[in-house]
Amino acid sequence: MTPFASAILEWYEKYGRKNLPWQQNKTAYSVWLSEIMLQQTQVATVIPYYERFLQRFPTVVDLANAQQDEVLHLWTGLGYYARARNLHKAAQIVAHQYQGQFPLNIEDMNALPGVGRSTAAAILSSVFKQPHAILDGNVKRTLARSFAVAGWPGQKKVENQLWAHAEEHTPSNNVDKYNQAMMDMGAMVCTRSKPKCGLCPIESMCIANQQGNPLDYPGKKPKKDKPFKQTWFAILHFNGQIWLEQRPQVGIWGGLFCFPQSEDKNVEQIFNKLDITDAMIKSRQNLIAFRHTFSHYHLDITPILFDLSKQPHMVMEGSQGLWYNLSKPKEIGLAAPVKQLLESLPHELKNDHLKEPL
Repeated sequence: MTPFASAILEWYEKYGRKNLPWQQNKTAYSVWLSEIMLQQTQVATVIPYYERFLQRFPTVVDLANAQQDEVLHLWTGLGYYARARNLHKAAQIVAHQYQGQFPLNIEDMNALPGVGRSTAAAILSSVFKQPHAILDGNVKRTLARSFAVAGWPGQKKVENQLWAHAEEHTPSNNVDKYNQAMMDMGAMVCTRSKPKCGLCPIESMCIANQQGNPLDYPGKKPKKDKPFKQTWFAILHFNGQIWLEQRPQVGIWGGLFCFPQSEDKNVEQIFNKLDITDAMIKSRQNLIAFRHTFSHYHLDITPILFDLSKQPHMVMEGSQGLWYNLSKPKEIGLAAPVKQLLESLPHELKNDHLKEPL
């Protein structure tokens, strides 16, 4: 075991996190679920989602047998919805191809949808104590500073250097504790903006600390201005119900339910396919526009509320739609801005003095 690993493990025994929900009664399923949820999401945000998922789906087979709509509904608000779709697909593979038992081979684990090299290693090392190195965001930052690895970790050359350091120092024994300790180090000590170098167990070994420039590592992603796009939501209301359509499985908000959308302000053009005539529209009200930001671009959303005098017969070709009851909401996956708007609609409808009872 290297001096680096020894110092990390000694620190973990005294200060590491040992009471997180997924650290209790560990199984491959519970650790896998937590690892997927923790991708690009903080622990405090994940905990209530994790607990709700385990309560509803106690085993991977329960998750595999669920409808995707229910999985997306429980994921609503956690973001990065491809994770939820991949979670469901991976559960079905484990249930059907592996008889409900996660594979113990890292290549097979890595091949599951949504499971990369580091996530596969985290599961197998945490549950089965297999000696695999991990490299999540927290570990990348700690290693980049400790060994002065310059450059943005999103570049393959830089990532490969970090993997080499990770593998060199990952011990054969106590690998479960070491990998957890490395994640804790990045979350608690070697933090992004204000690293607590005085509390760090490897302060004397850290090259960035010796150079006096820990914030220079890891290198930042090359800055690029995010483009922006515009869209208009047609919020169709009839008698306390709102029309929603399920989006395609690929692309933004894949598989989630959303309002009908138009790429220009002439939203009435979408009425033809929905069999809505001008005579059916009692009122039209522009709601407050807002911006929703994705990782690659900004989306400026203008919602327009249409109050209908009768419920149209919707004809959906190759997709699915439903009337969403505001007082008895159906458990479906909703895009974050859609959920936000639906929650505000009773207030908007009340202020607009619409006649339909809610």
